[in-house]
Amino acid sequence: MRLAIISDIHGNFPALQAVFDDMERCGGFDLIWCLGDLAALGGQPHECVQALLNLREQRGEDQVKIIGGNTDRYLATGARIAFAPPKDENEYQAYRDNIVSMSAINAWNMERLSWLDFSLLRDIIGRELKLDVAGYGRVIGFHAIPGDDESLALRPDSADEEAADALLDRGGRLALCGHTHLALDRQVDGWTVINPGSVGLSFGVPGSAEWAILEWTDGALTVDLRRAPYDVTATLREWEQLGYPAMNWIRPKLTG
Repeated sequence: MRLAIISDIHGNFPALQAVFDDMERCGGFDLIWCLGDLAALGGQPHECVQALLNLREQRGEDQVKIIGGNTDRYLATGARIAFAPPKDENEYQAYRDNIVSMSAINAWNMERLSWLDFSLLRDIIGRELKLDVAGYGRVIGFHAIPGDDESLALRPDSADEEAADALLDRGGRLALCGHTHLALDRQVDGWTVINPGSVGLSFGVPGSAEWAILEWTDGALTVDLRRAPYDVTATLREWEQLGYPAMNWIRPKLTG
């Protein structure tokens, strides 16, 4: 059994294509799971959603599973992440700039989504995945933590108790998540927790498209956290030509 995990694409089509190319080099997969945040923030939201829809159509819905994340929910419902209000004037400038940038990017992303794109985002929000692997046990997949697509409880540096509490009302052995944009392979109170990192907006290795291969042989699991290079300079140049509204915001996110 071979399972490919991707998450947090964020409208970065060149990064997604780099992952697809790496998948081809790595051979076949029984299942591909996408754990959310498909379109928002990047310069090619439509292209990313269409690529995932095409993949699912080619391989079938039994092989390609797609669930939503918090930014998919923002685009589908008009919700926005809640920022803590600034405490003083010194914090206000950065707060204001962030609000203005996020509003402009979300509006620009929405203008580029077709009805078919939007319908997928609408239909996948709030979903989770599960799989029973023979000789191993229950595998679950979600965006941030079960029941909450914004929590940061499953970070590499989160306290053991906080991480364990996040999984308290689910049963299983292996938990697969995204959201933090940080690759993770961690033991938590009887669980193995794997985060493949981010395809399109890695915080751990900016400029790399991250994903993961999980393989079971006779019930034993091996995990390969992978990084696929892509041309960040060319990506940023293309997004600028497309009219991306916040180049000063996105550039340092991709280049580190």
